[in-house]
Amino acid sequence: MTDLDGKTIAFLVAREGIEQVELTEPWSAVEQAGGTPRLLSTSSGKVQAFNHLDRADTFGVDQVVGDADPAAYDGLVLPGGVANPDALRMDADAVAFVRDYVAAGRPVAAICHAPWTLVEADVVRDKRVTSWPSLQTDLRNAGADWVDEEVVVDGKLVTSRNPDDLPAFNEAMIELFAS
Repeated sequence: MTDLDGKTIAFLVAREGIEQVELTEPWSAVEQAGGTPRLLSTSSGKVQAFNHLDRADTFGVDQVVGDADPAAYDGLVLPGGVANPDALRMDADAVAFVRDYVAAGRPVAAICHAPWTLVEADVVRDKRVTSWPSLQTDLRNAGADWVDEEVVVDGKLVTSRNPDDLPAFNEAMIELFAS
């Protein structure tokens, strides 16, 4: 695996509805590659993850996204879960953070339903992406070229469809963040 050499990677989530495995497996991949993951959310305290529709673990927030500086992070991970990106796209600070992060030319990795946040930030136009299949119309309407593939890398953006794609997603994410 590629070395992240102490890079700091932001994981941006809402207060609840995060698909746990889409948070914990990329988080572990970042740690194993030598990076430092940090949990950003729309509010302080703890966030609630889910195993599909069942409550799972809670995780402590490192920083509220409204107080975060995009320049402080070397990579941005957007985990899925249906409710998580739907809530993020309704939070002005989260959308602004993503928009500013992408505008600065920094790398982003989004899985499953997470590209909804990218749609709201208007950063998928002319990008080749994948996602959970139900998002394909939203992504196409936002100007993206949606494809049904395990992992898609387009410039500084990595996307995947679902938890089954996590091995390929993590490998592509670490490679992008290390470059």
